[in-house]
Amino acid sequence: MTSYAVPALDKALDIVELLASRSDGLTQAQIAQDIGRSVGEIFRVLQTLERRGYILRDRVSGLYFLATRMLELANQHPPLRGLVQRSLGAMQRLASETRQSCNLSVLDGANVRVVAQVESPGDFGFRVRVGAAFEIAATTSGAVLLAFAAPDTRRFVLDELAARGLERSGLAALEARLRRAREQGFLEEVDAAQAGILDLVHPVFGPDGTAVAALTVPCVTTSYGGNDAPRVSALLAETVRELGAGMPELSGD
Repeated sequence: MTSYAVPALDKALDIVELLASRSDGLTQAQIAQDIGRSVGEIFRVLQTLERRGYILRDRVSGLYFLATRMLELANQHPPLRGLVQRSLGAMQRLASETRQSCNLSVLDGANVRVVAQVESPGDFGFRVRVGAAFEIAATTSGAVLLAFAAPDTRRFVLDELAARGLERSGLAALEARLRRAREQGFLEEVDAAQAGILDLVHPVFGPDGTAVAALTVPCVTTSYGGNDAPRVSALLAETVRELGAGMPELSGD
C-alpha cells in the first residue's frame, strides 16, 4: 500500500499528542522544540487547532493546553456514549455502597483512557480526571483491559510498548500480571503512584467475551477508608456483571 505524507496533519497530531501528555501547558517555542519543528512550521497549525477548539491558549502566559474537544467527540461516538450513559447509574450505586470513588476506562491505543468517574460520597476519597490517559503497563486497569482484549489487540499493544522502550524484563512482568488477571478474573494491586490506595479492577465484558472497559475502585486503605477490600471487590464484581449484561443492546446503537 502506498503511503502518502500529510505534513500539516502530522504536525497537528504531534501537537495534540504532546499536549495530552502535559498538564502544565507549553509555550509555542517549547512545542516546536519537543516535536522537532521550527516555530514557523507550527504557527498556522496552532492557530487552526485553537480556532477549532482542540487547544487553548492562555492570553497572559502564552501557554497552550489541550482542550476537551477530543473527549467531547469521543463521547459523541454511539458505542462509547452508550457505555458511559449506561454505566453511570451503576457506578453511582457502587460509590454509595462502598463509600469509595470509582472510574471507568477503555483502551486507547497503547494507553488507558478514563471515560467516566464518580466521586466518593464520603469526606475523603481518591479521584481520577475524566479524559486522563495513562500507559497500560503503569496501571492496574491497563493490565486488566489488555488481559481480556482480543489477541490481535493484545499483540499490537505489546509491540507498541516494546517500540516505546519497555524492556524485556518489563514486558515479562506485564505478561505475568496479564496471566494473573486471567486466572483470577480481576486484579488487585497497590497503586504504583499513590500511597494508601489499593486498585481493585474488574473487566466489563462485551458480547464477544472481550473486555470493552475496566471498572476501577481506587480503594483508600488508610484510616479514612470506609470499607474492607474483599467487600468492595465483591460489590465491584456485581456491578460489572450488571454492566456486561447490557452490552448486547448497546452494540446495536
